[in-house]
Amino acid sequence: MADQSCYHCGLPIPAGADFPVEIDQTRREMCCAGCQAVAQAIVGNGLGDYYRHRDALPESPREALPQVLADFGLFDHPDVQKNFVRRAEGAAGEHEREAALILEGITCAACVWLNESHVRRQPGVTSVDINYTTRRARVRWDQRATRLSAILEAISTIGYRAHPYDIGRAEELAQKERKTALWRLFVAGFGMMQVMMYAVPVYLADGDMTPDIEQLMRWASLILTLPVIGYSAAPFFVSAWRDLKLQRVGMDVPVALGVGAAFAASVWATLIAAGEVYFDSVTMFVFFLLSGRYLEMMARQRAARSVETLARAIPAFATRLSGWPGNAGEADGERVAVARLNVGDTVQVKPGETIPADGRVLDGASAADESLLTGESRPVPKRVGDALIGGSVNTASPLVMRIERVGESTRVAAIQRLMERAAAEKPRLVEMADRVAGRFIVALLLLAVATALAWWWLDPSRALWIFVAVLVVSCPCALSLATPAALTVATGALAARGVLVTRGHAIEALARADRFIFDKTGTLTVGQMDLVEVNPVRGEAGFALSTAAALERGSEHPIARALIAGGADAGLVASSVRATAGAGVEGLIDGRPWRLGRPEFVAAIHGLAVPLEFESKVGAGDTVVALGNADGWQAFFRLSDSLRSEASAMTAGLSAAGIKLSIFSGDATAAAKRVGAALGIADARGGLSPEDKHAALKALQDAGETVAMVGDGVNDAPVLARAQVSIAMGGGADLARANADVVLLGNDLRALPPGLALARRTVRIVKQNLVWAFAYNFLAIPLAMAGWVTPWMAGIGMSASSLLVVLNALRLQRR
Repeated sequence: MADQSCYHCGLPIPAGADFPVEIDQTRREMCCAGCQAVAQAIVGNGLGDYYRHRDALPESPREALPQVLADFGLFDHPDVQKNFVRRAEGAAGEHEREAALILEGITCAACVWLNESHVRRQPGVTSVDINYTTRRARVRWDQRATRLSAILEAISTIGYRAHPYDIGRAEELAQKERKTALWRLFVAGFGMMQVMMYAVPVYLADGDMTPDIEQLMRWASLILTLPVIGYSAAPFFVSAWRDLKLQRVGMDVPVALGVGAAFAASVWATLIAAGEVYFDSVTMFVFFLLSGRYLEMMARQRAARSVETLARAIPAFATRLSGWPGNAGEADGERVAVARLNVGDTVQVKPGETIPADGRVLDGASAADESLLTGESRPVPKRVGDALIGGSVNTASPLVMRIERVGESTRVAAIQRLMERAAAEKPRLVEMADRVAGRFIVALLLLAVATALAWWWLDPSRALWIFVAVLVVSCPCALSLATPAALTVATGALAARGVLVTRGHAIEALARADRFIFDKTGTLTVGQMDLVEVNPVRGEAGFALSTAAALERGSEHPIARALIAGGADAGLVASSVRATAGAGVEGLIDGRPWRLGRPEFVAAIHGLAVPLEFESKVGAGDTVVALGNADGWQAFFRLSDSLRSEASAMTAGLSAAGIKLSIFSGDATAAAKRVGAALGIADARGGLSPEDKHAALKALQDAGETVAMVGDGVNDAPVLARAQVSIAMGGGADLARANADVVLLGNDLRALPPGLALARRTVRIVKQNLVWAFAYNFLAIPLAMAGWVTPWMAGIGMSASSLLVVLNALRLQRR
């Protein structure tokens, strides 16, 4: 007989308890949610060895902390929060926190609205966004004013459950949702068939059946309908009752009202043995409605899986080589949980295995499939010293790597956070559809009552089922699903193409863009500047290079990297270094002020004109950087950068799509125009400071253009924020990526034309969905009011309407 005691605390497991945790790849049963949460925290933090080495059982949270568990206090513990709570990005203060949660019990868009409205009213909560398709919530709060436990408790008071988000839990809830929905559908289908067996003879008899036999048929139908109403249709009634208690009208209210009214009238007719019964219509309607919702749920979960693919990328275990290189022959190493890996660990990755974290190759030569993370379909060669991205797959030969980033600091974690932000934010179209759907339900209820009263006066025998048909045939769900379903599928499809959407409005804005503005260095060019020539004005070239390197030390700009690489370490140290965006850098060396950057920026320190012999170099096509101090010009550095190989194909693709192109560069005008001429971009502007770029972009917007800005560096952050949609290169500066609405994961500009095409297609599908949702309701409701639609036909129509918008959205997954 299986052990019936809790694996964590040893207490007996109550009947019906289902709180499993996977420990060392084995399912272990827990007695309560408290033990489950503690065990998950232990395993999630890589402390699974505790269960192998413990010599005593811990005190049970079920007995020791019943009140704390009841109040969700366990989730306030820092160790429990470590894996799903972080400081909010761009937070106004250091006390603002953000949690990724998954909600259980969401059945329609009204549930999302209810939870968002309820949680927003809680003290200390600064924002909450819930994605209907993925059931994921992003909650922000001020930890000085409230606790996470209070937020979770607030959610539970309105009949829902919130859990810390992790991919395993999400899949477990999705599986549970599918299983429960299938059982409800089975009971409704079986009940419908049995009720029809008793209803058909009554219809065929057409009044010739004796009253006692007809009454027997009615009682049999009533008994068979009870499980359908009590079990299959229970979610409609529970959700409707919850909405009414909170003085709100959700999308299940008209359904529950229609089903309840038809069933109650049929029960009364059966009890008094007079009047019409509608048991067949009730069971048929519930069956068709559940069928539609089940198919819609399957399509929605498929759409959600496309977004959550990244969360499944990191493996659970890795092979750690504790003695490398001394024990390099011990190929097996030690199998450890990925959560236990630390920076500096040495790990072996065999062919076919997934790289467990970000790091660098120490030994071996192979290739990595990075398609999931960058959209690049071809394996990328990897040799000693090359960077490896966690989540990519080693395809050829064994590799030994050193871990450089783990957990939340890895690239895949950063991508996930950006995708979560995009999924949680609501674009303008979604908010508008939700508002319309909410008002639509109230109008529908009033219309149904008015229709019932009219038919009661015209033909009382038809009033009830027409009332039910009007309530049921409408489909506000289709209105609320039309936009988020398409955007969720499009986000996953774009990510598969190497285009990461990080903001909710980005797809709509990208589709409307009619002008693309590009930064030059690092965007249209490779961004790996080569130092071509050093022209000293005073002193030695070596001293000038060392001075420039000292001023640029710590900068990630491509020009800085080239100067640092070219300069010998002469022991010079710059202090009070201050960068001026788009102009250059200044600092003190041996107490004297120096400037490095654009000639006009450097000229301000001494007021001298550029020497005649260097004017031609400054005006040439390459990048020229000046160095000077109060004594005058000290040196000019000429650097060059090659165009990206894919830039020409990208600009041709965008031009073919009717997009106007511009280059806004802080580099010399001649250098910008040389790149523009090579790529066929006539509007190439150089010598622009960040303020100049900002003003030029605003002028285009004021002229009515919708602008997409593509950049890679810190200098681009202000103008990226100004554009209607901002696009950052995946290898660019962290600040640019954080501010951008879209990130090109593979640094491949060729992803832009297909990304634009998919965004435009997404907006077309959203419009198709909205047109269908409105057209269906405007056509179906008058037909139901006229008495031409029966309740079971209304159930098919309502279900099919919701399903159609989801299936239409899934077309975006096709390449």
